[in-house]
Formats: sequence, C-alpha cells, structure tokens
Amino acid sequence: MSCELSAHPMFISLLAQAASPTPAGPNPLASFVPIILIFVIMYFLLFRPQMKRQKEQQKLVSALKTGDRVVTAAGIHGLISNVKERTVILKIAENVKIEIEKSAVTTVINPEAAK
Repeated sequence: MSCELSAHPMFISLLAQAASPTPAGPNPLASFVPIILIFVIMYFLLFRPQMKRQKEQQKLVSALKTGDRVVTAAGIHGLISNVKERTVILKIAENVKIEIEKSAVTTVINPEAAK
C-alpha cells in the first residue's frame, strides 16, 4: 500500500464542499427590528401620554392658590383656605377643615364653568 493521495471520488467531493462558499444567513440586525418597533409603539401609546399627564398634574399643583374650588383623588370637594409648601388646608364644610397633600388634588373647578 502506498501513502499516495489518489484522486478518490469521495475526497474530491469533500474538497468541493469545503471550497464552496456557504450561503449568507439572515441579517442579525433584521431580527431586532420587530423588537425595536414594539418599544417605539409602547413609547407613543403608554409612556408619552403618562409623562404628559404628570406634567399637567405638576402644573396644576404648582398653580394652587387660596380660594380655588378643588376635587381630591378621594372625591372630596372643597375650598382651599391655605396653601403650604407640600399641603393645602381644604374647607369641606362650615367649621370643617382638613389638611391634604397637594398631589391629592386632581381637579380645580373653574368658577365660570360651574355657572
């Protein structure tokens, strides 16, 4: 037996398979496009409106003043009799005043709209 490499048909087919270029797989970035698209949609449907509501709430709280008619998150209607740094004194009936956090105020009732 000689140690010569002969042109064996199986050896030639192995060389042909190794030499042939492998087909390129799908672009790996293309698989991230749906995920990125989902995050963009979530931003516009969930996060952006929530941030907008928070800004409006902060603006409402910072504009509170004595004499405003307000509604709290608990549904209590009253008249602001004193504004402090973090709280307000709310008059809800004759001789009945409560102190609440400013953030609990959800709506300022416009006197022109009530008429």
